[in-house]
Amino acid sequence: MINGVIWKGDKLIDGVPETLDMLRSKGKRLVFVTNNSTKSRKQYGKKFETLGLTVTEEEIFASSFAAAAYLKSIDFPKDKKVYVVGEDGILKELELAGFQYLGGPEDGGKKIELKPGFLMEHDKDVGAVVVGFDRYFNYYKVQYGTLCIRENPGCLFIATNRDAVTHLTDAQEWAGGGSMVGAFVGSTQREPLVVGKPSTFMMDYLANKFGIQKSQICMVGDRLDTDILFGQNGGCKTLLVLSGVTSLSMLQSPNNSIQPDFYTNKISDFLSLKAAAV
Repeated sequence: MINGVIWKGDKLIDGVPETLDMLRSKGKRLVFVTNNSTKSRKQYGKKFETLGLTVTEEEIFASSFAAAAYLKSIDFPKDKKVYVVGEDGILKELELAGFQYLGGPEDGGKKIELKPGFLMEHDKDVGAVVVGFDRYFNYYKVQYGTLCIRENPGCLFIATNRDAVTHLTDAQEWAGGGSMVGAFVGSTQREPLVVGKPSTFMMDYLANKFGIQKSQICMVGDRLDTDILFGQNGGCKTLLVLSGVTSLSMLQSPNNSIQPDFYTNKISDFLSLKAAAV
């Protein structure tokens, strides 16, 4: 619910600060949920701050945090390690949760010298492979993570999300975290456990943390297959905004089976609703 709703790339969408202020003044609790795992909650807090928005860490739920929270929820053994295919956000959240990890950006420069008889070693203590969006993705990571998943007994395969595309710049769509996850699905022939949207893990976590009924929540997002499906899977009301990935023609296409409860152009349309109600 961040990129495409609150900002696009590094630009704030019109009317966002006033809208958030208005919703808070009505007593609404705001939670910002994102499938982008490249940043930790702390790093997201800094980005909100640079854009002039006051958002606390407790209000931010990134899929990087969801991966660590999931491992905590299943009592993942502290003597086991996590191999990370992803960026700094996942490493920071795993560290905060007290888990040992390896991989991440530092494996981005590693190459495999494929010579006769070469066998790649891997750490037998890896009990989970977490795959998220990774701009430093390479063949070394695919092989290392695949060996862990296939050869370490009981090794978990966790995906932060399976988004097909992401917005690295506002000029075009870029291959999303789903492309990295897809490589591992292909090599391991296993499906991952997804902790980000549209999986219900984050919604269940939020409802428990804040002690609220899911029927009291409205999920606002710009993607049908993640945000809106996330809300529907979690038993919430859903509002699609057309300020991000989804256009009106995509929403109304006969090929689209995901229909939100409501849709509007951008989140600041809440302000005109307020004006009409006065």
